[in-house]
Amino acid sequence: MSRIIFSSSSTLPLLYSTSRRVVKMSVAQTINPGLSFRSMVVKPPSHPTYDMKGVIKLALAEDAGDRGDVTCLATIPFDMEVEAHFLAKEDGIVAGISLAEMIFHEVDPSLKVEWSQKDGDYVQKGLQFGKVSGQAHNIVVAERVVLNFMQRMSGIATLTKTMADAARPAFILETRKTAPGLRLVDKWAVLIGGGRNHRMGLFDMVMIKDNHISIAGGIINAIKSVDQYLEQQNLQMEVEVETRTLEEVDEVLRYTSQTKSSLTRIMLDNMVIPLPNGDVDVSMLKDAVEMINRRFETEASGNVTLDTVHKIGQTGVTYISSGALTHSVKALDISLKIDTELALQVGRRTKRA
Repeated sequence: MSRIIFSSSSTLPLLYSTSRRVVKMSVAQTINPGLSFRSMVVKPPSHPTYDMKGVIKLALAEDAGDRGDVTCLATIPFDMEVEAHFLAKEDGIVAGISLAEMIFHEVDPSLKVEWSQKDGDYVQKGLQFGKVSGQAHNIVVAERVVLNFMQRMSGIATLTKTMADAARPAFILETRKTAPGLRLVDKWAVLIGGGRNHRMGLFDMVMIKDNHISIAGGIINAIKSVDQYLEQQNLQMEVEVETRTLEEVDEVLRYTSQTKSSLTRIMLDNMVIPLPNGDVDVSMLKDAVEMINRRFETEASGNVTLDTVHKIGQTGVTYISSGALTHSVKALDISLKIDTELALQVGRRTKRA
């Protein structure tokens, strides 16, 4: 269940123009009371303990250190107000707009943020798609943290969109191969890009993988142990088992046909075989899907790339998981500029706008 917990504020040196309440919350509800984020068209995934405010504050404190922004303090009059514009420097799917609003409001609630696009929209190189106005010092303090989140999230969303479109009718999933401390942010970006979320962590789904199977003494022993544990703990949750051979798939199917089991999904791991010519052989994967015959959800894993995902998606598999969505992120280039005319002039010169 979502919780919102109010705690006293902690001070970051020279970071904020005013002190105010810090909101610690589970991520199913991430909006400050009294603030309306119209841009939140895709809500973040739910998590019972993840502290989005804490992540934002940590990122800001990482920048501020023990002195604050010495360059701003030295060069910008504290009462100066400006308007800065978000500029896309390459084509892609924009993500992190809602999170950017949270960061700006954490630094200075009086900053005004406006957008012409929303999370999940396609932006073209050279497009100005948003602006923030208010105290110059606080805009510049927030700038890099905002852009770091937006660029990473937009890179994930852009790749996810491409993979999800190619994978149809299968659904594309990410994995737990996320940046430490940024898992929810990374998985939020996947949703914005049109993908679906795999399990959030170790707590919300049983996933029997190769090491569990080896320790349990076999795939059936592992499934039996899970069934017993869930019954003893009176728990109901999705259960997935990893299979690596057609023999293991057959074992699982024979066991579940004779015994009531909590199993809901079968992972078909590394059943996509690379070929010397760069293509892949998906016949083993297709055979496994046909054997399962919709009795369980199926998930293909391994050798999933932009070049292979379409062929994998045509096998009848339910899901395709790819760690590359989050572990090999290419950030989408976005900037925040006060002098946009000069920024565009430089961009044209360097072929980036």
